[in-house]
Amino acid sequence: MAQSLMSKYVWIIDTIYKANKISFKELNRRWLDSEISEGVEIPKRTFNNWKYAIQDMFGLFIENEGKGKYRYYIMNKEDINKNGLRSWLYNTFCVSNALAESQSIKDRILLEYVPSGQEKLQSIIEAMKSNRILNITYHSYWKDEEHNFDVEPFCVKLFRQRWYLVARSTSASYYKHGPRIYGLDRITFLQKKEETFEMPKDWSAEDFFDDCYGIITDEHIKKEYVKLKVYAGQANYLRDLKLHESQEETERNEEYSIFTYCLRPTFDFQQELLRNGENLEVLAPIWLRKEIAGKIKRMWNKYNTIK
Repeated sequence: MAQSLMSKYVWIIDTIYKANKISFKELNRRWLDSEISEGVEIPKRTFNNWKYAIQDMFGLFIENEGKGKYRYYIMNKEDINKNGLRSWLYNTFCVSNALAESQSIKDRILLEYVPSGQEKLQSIIEAMKSNRILNITYHSYWKDEEHNFDVEPFCVKLFRQRWYLVARSTSASYYKHGPRIYGLDRITFLQKKEETFEMPKDWSAEDFFDDCYGIITDEHIKKEYVKLKVYAGQANYLRDLKLHESQEETERNEEYSIFTYCLRPTFDFQQELLRNGENLEVLAPIWLRKEIAGKIKRMWNKYNTIK
Protein backbone atom coordinates (compact mmCIF):
# COMPACT_ATOMS: atom_id res chain seq x y z
CA MET A 1 0.00 0.00 0.00
CA ALA A 2 2.78 2.43 0.94
CA GLN A 3 4.71 1.66 -2.24
CA SER A 4 1.54 2.13 -4.29
CA LEU A 5 0.90 5.55 -2.71
CA MET A 6 4.51 6.57 -3.28
CA SER A 7 4.18 5.70 -6.96
CA LYS A 8 1.09 7.90 -7.18
CA TYR A 9 2.83 10.82 -5.48
CA VAL A 10 5.73 10.57 -7.90
CA TRP A 11 3.34 10.35 -10.88
CA ILE A 12 1.60 13.56 -9.72
CA ILE A 13 4.90 15.42 -9.27
CA ASP A 14 6.31 14.22 -12.57
CA THR A 15 3.16 15.06 -14.56
CA ILE A 16 2.81 18.56 -13.14
CA TYR A 17 6.56 19.21 -13.44
CA LYS A 18 6.63 18.24 -17.13
CA ALA A 19 3.43 20.16 -17.94
CA ASN A 20 4.68 23.26 -16.08
CA LYS A 21 1.01 24.17 -15.44
CA ILE A 22 -1.97 21.84 -15.73
CA SER A 23 -5.68 21.93 -14.92
CA PHE A 24 -7.23 19.33 -12.65
CA LYS A 25 -9.37 18.12 -15.57
CA GLU A 26 -6.31 17.58 -17.79
CA LEU A 27 -4.41 15.97 -14.90
CA ASN A 28 -7.23 13.45 -14.46
CA ARG A 29 -7.35 12.77 -18.21
CA ARG A 30 -3.65 11.87 -18.21
CA TRP A 31 -4.15 9.91 -15.01
CA LEU A 32 -6.81 7.72 -16.66
CA ASP A 33 -4.49 7.14 -19.62
CA SER A 34 -1.82 5.68 -17.31
CA GLU A 35 -1.71 2.14 -15.93
CA ILE A 36 -1.33 3.43 -12.38
CA SER A 37 -4.95 4.74 -12.31
CA GLU A 38 -6.53 1.31 -12.84
CA GLY A 39 -9.32 3.20 -14.61
CA VAL A 40 -10.38 5.23 -11.55
CA GLU A 41 -10.30 9.05 -11.45
CA ILE A 42 -8.61 11.03 -8.68
CA PRO A 43 -11.24 12.58 -6.38
CA LYS A 44 -10.52 16.24 -5.60
CA ARG A 45 -10.34 15.53 -1.87
CA THR A 46 -7.82 12.72 -2.44
CA PHE A 47 -5.73 15.00 -4.64
CA ASN A 48 -5.63 17.64 -1.90
CA ASN A 49 -4.49 15.03 0.62
CA TRP A 50 -1.76 13.90 -1.77
CA LYS A 51 -0.56 17.49 -2.15
CA TYR A 52 0.06 17.74 1.59
CA ALA A 53 1.78 14.34 1.63
CA ILE A 54 4.04 15.42 -1.26
CA GLN A 55 4.88 18.61 0.60
CA ASP A 56 5.87 16.68 3.74
CA MET A 57 7.80 13.95 1.93
CA PHE A 58 9.54 15.80 -0.89
CA GLY A 59 9.35 19.44 0.23
CA LEU A 60 7.55 20.37 -3.02
CA PHE A 61 4.63 22.82 -2.92
CA ILE A 62 1.84 22.23 -5.46
CA GLU A 63 -0.16 25.44 -5.83
CA ASN A 64 -3.05 26.67 -7.99
CA GLU A 65 -2.69 29.89 -9.99
CA GLY A 66 -6.22 30.82 -8.82
CA LYS A 67 -7.38 32.47 -12.04
CA GLY A 68 -8.06 31.74 -15.68
CA LYS A 69 -7.79 27.99 -16.19
CA TYR A 70 -7.03 27.39 -12.49
CA ARG A 71 -4.00 25.31 -13.32
CA TYR A 72 -1.74 23.57 -10.82
CA TYR A 73 2.02 24.09 -10.76
CA ILE A 74 5.01 23.29 -8.52
CA MET A 75 5.92 26.53 -6.79
CA ASN A 76 9.53 25.53 -6.02
CA LYS A 77 10.19 23.27 -9.03
CA GLU A 78 13.83 24.37 -9.11
CA ASP A 79 14.37 22.27 -5.95
CA ILE A 80 13.91 19.11 -8.03
CA ASN A 81 17.24 19.77 -9.74
CA LYS A 82 19.15 20.47 -6.52
CA ASN A 83 21.37 17.99 -4.73
CA GLY A 84 19.87 16.54 -1.59
CA LEU A 85 17.99 13.61 -0.13
CA ARG A 86 14.50 14.69 -1.25
CA SER A 87 15.44 15.39 -4.86
CA TRP A 88 17.41 12.12 -4.93
CA LEU A 89 14.38 10.24 -3.60
CA TYR A 90 12.14 11.85 -6.18
CA ASN A 91 14.43 10.98 -9.08
CA THR A 92 14.95 7.46 -7.76
CA PHE A 93 11.22 6.83 -7.47
CA CYS A 94 10.69 8.25 -10.98
CA VAL A 95 13.11 5.68 -12.34
CA SER A 96 11.59 2.92 -10.18
CA ASN A 97 8.12 3.71 -11.49
CA ALA A 98 9.33 3.66 -15.08
CA LEU A 99 11.03 0.29 -14.53
CA ALA A 100 8.03 -1.19 -12.69
CA GLU A 101 5.82 -0.38 -15.67
CA SER A 102 8.29 -1.91 -18.13
CA GLN A 103 8.30 -5.59 -17.15
CA SER A 104 7.37 -6.60 -20.70
CA ILE A 105 10.75 -5.30 -21.96
CA LYS A 106 12.86 -6.01 -18.87
CA ASP A 107 15.44 -7.90 -20.95
CA ARG A 108 16.07 -4.69 -22.88
CA ILE A 109 16.82 -2.55 -19.81
CA LEU A 110 20.37 -2.89 -18.51
CA LEU A 111 21.31 -1.52 -15.10
CA GLU A 112 24.54 -1.02 -13.18
CA TYR A 113 25.31 -3.19 -10.18
CA VAL A 114 25.93 -1.45 -6.85
CA PRO A 115 28.22 -3.79 -4.82
CA SER A 116 27.66 -2.15 -1.42
CA GLY A 117 25.26 -4.36 0.53
CA GLN A 118 21.88 -2.71 0.95
CA GLU A 119 21.22 -4.64 4.16
CA LYS A 120 24.19 -2.87 5.74
CA LEU A 121 22.91 0.51 4.60
CA GLN A 122 19.55 -0.02 6.29
CA SER A 123 21.18 -1.01 9.60
CA ILE A 124 23.51 1.99 9.45
CA ILE A 125 20.66 4.43 8.80
CA GLU A 126 18.69 2.96 11.70
CA ALA A 127 21.73 3.41 13.95
CA MET A 128 22.16 6.99 12.76
CA LYS A 129 18.54 7.82 13.61
CA SER A 130 18.99 6.78 17.24
CA ASN A 131 22.71 7.67 17.55
CA ARG A 132 23.59 4.05 18.29
CA ILE A 133 27.18 2.84 18.19
CA LEU A 134 28.03 0.22 15.56
CA ASN A 135 30.40 -2.70 15.90
CA ILE A 136 32.00 -3.44 12.52
CA THR A 137 34.59 -5.76 11.07
CA TYR A 138 36.44 -4.02 8.28
CA HIS A 139 38.73 -5.44 5.60
CA SER A 140 40.61 -2.60 3.91
CA TYR A 141 41.78 -2.83 0.31
CA TRP A 142 45.27 -1.92 1.51
CA LYS A 143 45.68 -4.53 4.28
CA ASP A 144 45.32 -8.29 4.01
CA GLU A 145 43.64 -8.60 7.40
CA GLU A 146 40.37 -7.74 9.12
CA HIS A 147 39.88 -5.50 12.15
CA ASN A 148 36.90 -5.37 14.50
CA PHE A 149 36.07 -2.12 16.31
CA ASP A 150 33.25 0.20 17.39
CA VAL A 151 32.33 3.38 15.53
CA GLU A 152 29.94 6.31 15.85
CA PRO A 153 28.07 6.58 12.51
CA PHE A 154 27.95 10.22 11.35
CA CYS A 155 26.66 10.01 7.76
CA VAL A 156 26.55 7.93 4.58
CA LYS A 157 27.40 8.97 1.02
CA LEU A 158 26.89 7.38 -2.39
CA PHE A 159 29.69 7.86 -4.91
CA ARG A 160 30.46 5.96 -8.11
CA GLN A 161 28.06 3.07 -7.41
CA ARG A 162 29.44 2.58 -3.89
CA TRP A 163 28.06 3.53 -0.50
CA TYR A 164 30.44 4.92 2.11
CA LEU A 165 30.10 5.36 5.87
CA VAL A 166 31.63 8.35 7.63
CA ALA A 167 32.20 7.31 11.23
CA ARG A 168 34.42 8.04 14.24
CA SER A 169 36.17 5.20 16.02
CA THR A 170 35.50 4.97 19.75
CA SER A 171 39.07 3.80 20.35
CA ALA A 172 40.99 6.41 22.34
CA SER A 173 43.94 6.38 19.93
CA TYR A 174 41.73 7.04 16.87
CA TYR A 175 38.89 9.07 18.42
CA LYS A 176 40.94 12.28 18.51
CA HIS A 177 41.57 12.08 14.75
CA GLY A 178 37.88 12.52 14.02
CA PRO A 179 35.67 10.67 11.53
CA ARG A 180 37.06 8.42 8.82
CA ILE A 181 35.53 6.92 5.67
CA TYR A 182 34.66 3.24 5.28
CA GLY A 183 33.36 1.50 2.14
CA LEU A 184 30.25 -0.53 2.89
CA ASP A 185 31.41 -3.28 0.55
CA ARG A 186 34.51 -3.72 2.76
CA ILE A 187 32.47 -4.19 5.94
CA THR A 188 32.23 -7.96 6.54
CA PHE A 189 30.29 -7.73 9.81
CA LEU A 190 28.03 -5.03 11.26
CA GLN A 191 25.89 -4.93 14.40
CA LYS A 192 24.07 -2.17 16.27
CA LYS A 193 24.94 -1.87 19.96
CA GLU A 194 22.81 -0.62 22.82
CA GLU A 195 25.32 2.14 23.58
CA THR A 196 24.59 5.59 22.20
CA PHE A 197 26.71 8.65 21.41
CA GLU A 198 26.19 12.37 20.95
CA MET A 199 26.61 13.91 17.52
CA PRO A 200 28.97 16.92 17.66
CA LYS A 201 26.77 20.02 17.42
CA ASP A 202 29.21 21.78 15.09
CA TRP A 203 29.59 18.85 12.65
CA SER A 204 27.73 18.61 9.31
CA ALA A 205 28.06 16.17 6.44
CA GLU A 206 27.95 19.03 3.94
CA ASP A 207 30.86 20.84 5.60
CA PHE A 208 32.85 17.60 5.91
CA PHE A 209 32.78 17.10 2.13
CA ASP A 210 32.90 20.80 1.31
CA ASP A 211 34.98 21.49 -1.80
CA CYS A 212 35.65 17.78 -2.33
CA TYR A 213 35.12 16.09 -5.68
CA GLY A 214 34.06 12.71 -4.38
CA ILE A 215 34.83 10.69 -1.30
CA ILE A 216 38.44 11.72 -0.53
CA THR A 217 38.81 14.47 2.07
CA ASP A 218 42.54 15.13 2.07
CA GLU A 219 43.15 18.12 4.37
CA HIS A 220 46.68 18.50 3.00
CA ILE A 221 45.27 19.55 -0.38
CA LYS A 222 43.84 23.05 -0.17
CA LYS A 223 40.89 24.46 -2.06
CA GLU A 224 41.89 26.38 -5.16
CA TYR A 225 40.77 27.32 -8.65
CA VAL A 226 41.24 24.71 -11.35
CA LYS A 227 41.14 25.72 -15.01
CA LEU A 228 40.48 23.12 -17.70
CA LYS A 229 40.56 23.30 -21.47
CA VAL A 230 38.02 20.81 -22.81
CA TYR A 231 37.67 20.08 -26.49
CA ALA A 232 34.29 20.61 -28.15
CA GLY A 233 32.90 17.05 -28.19
CA GLN A 234 33.73 16.33 -24.56
CA ALA A 235 32.58 19.78 -23.42
CA ASN A 236 28.99 18.80 -24.24
CA TYR A 237 29.16 16.02 -21.64
CA LEU A 238 30.40 18.42 -18.96
CA ARG A 239 27.59 20.87 -19.70
CA ASP A 240 24.99 18.13 -19.22
CA LEU A 241 26.64 16.55 -16.18
CA LYS A 242 28.94 18.84 -14.20
CA LEU A 243 32.17 17.50 -12.76
CA HIS A 244 31.50 19.60 -9.64
CA GLU A 245 28.80 22.02 -8.54
CA SER A 246 31.30 24.91 -8.71
CA GLN A 247 31.75 24.39 -12.46
CA GLU A 248 31.59 27.51 -14.64
CA GLU A 249 32.11 27.77 -18.38
CA THR A 250 34.13 30.95 -18.91
CA GLU A 251 34.99 30.60 -22.59
CA ARG A 252 33.47 28.74 -25.53
CA ASN A 253 34.26 28.43 -29.24
CA GLU A 254 33.96 25.82 -31.98
CA GLU A 255 37.17 24.04 -30.95
CA TYR A 256 37.12 24.04 -27.15
CA SER A 257 35.66 25.45 -23.92
CA ILE A 258 37.32 26.68 -20.74
CA PHE A 259 35.80 25.40 -17.49
CA THR A 260 36.79 26.60 -14.01
CA TYR A 261 36.27 24.94 -10.64
CA CYS A 262 36.81 25.85 -7.02
CA LEU A 263 37.65 22.68 -5.09
CA ARG A 264 40.34 20.50 -3.61
CA PRO A 265 42.00 18.61 -6.51
CA THR A 266 42.33 15.33 -4.63
CA PHE A 267 43.31 11.93 -6.03
CA ASP A 268 39.77 11.00 -7.12
CA PHE A 269 39.43 14.31 -8.99
CA GLN A 270 42.75 13.67 -10.73
CA GLN A 271 41.52 10.21 -11.73
CA GLU A 272 38.43 11.81 -13.26
CA LEU A 273 40.60 14.20 -15.27
CA LEU A 274 42.66 11.29 -16.61
CA ARG A 275 39.45 9.41 -17.50
CA ASN A 276 38.71 12.14 -20.06
CA GLY A 277 41.95 11.32 -21.87
CA GLU A 278 43.23 13.59 -24.61
CA ASN A 279 39.98 15.57 -24.71
CA LEU A 280 40.89 17.51 -21.57
CA GLU A 281 43.89 19.61 -20.60
CA VAL A 282 44.72 21.12 -17.20
CA LEU A 283 45.76 24.77 -17.54
CA ALA A 284 45.96 25.70 -13.86
CA PRO A 285 47.18 25.35 -11.19
CA ILE A 286 50.66 24.56 -12.50
CA TRP A 287 51.33 21.91 -9.83
CA LEU A 288 48.23 19.98 -10.92
CA ARG A 289 49.19 20.27 -14.58
CA LYS A 290 52.63 18.82 -13.72
CA GLU A 291 51.05 16.10 -11.57
CA ILE A 292 48.77 14.97 -14.40
CA ALA A 293 51.65 15.21 -16.90
CA GLY A 294 53.74 12.99 -14.60
CA LYS A 295 51.00 10.37 -14.38
CA ILE A 296 50.61 10.37 -18.18
CA LYS A 297 54.37 10.01 -18.62
CA ARG A 298 54.52 7.06 -16.22
CA MET A 299 51.62 5.44 -18.06
CA TRP A 300 53.42 5.99 -21.39
CA ASN A 301 56.58 4.43 -20.02
CA LYS A 302 54.65 1.28 -19.08
CA TYR A 303 52.96 0.96 -22.46
CA ASN A 304 56.10 1.93 -24.38
CA THR A 305 57.85 -1.27 -23.26
CA ILE A 306 55.56 -3.39 -25.46
CA LYS A 307 57.38 -4.58 -28.59
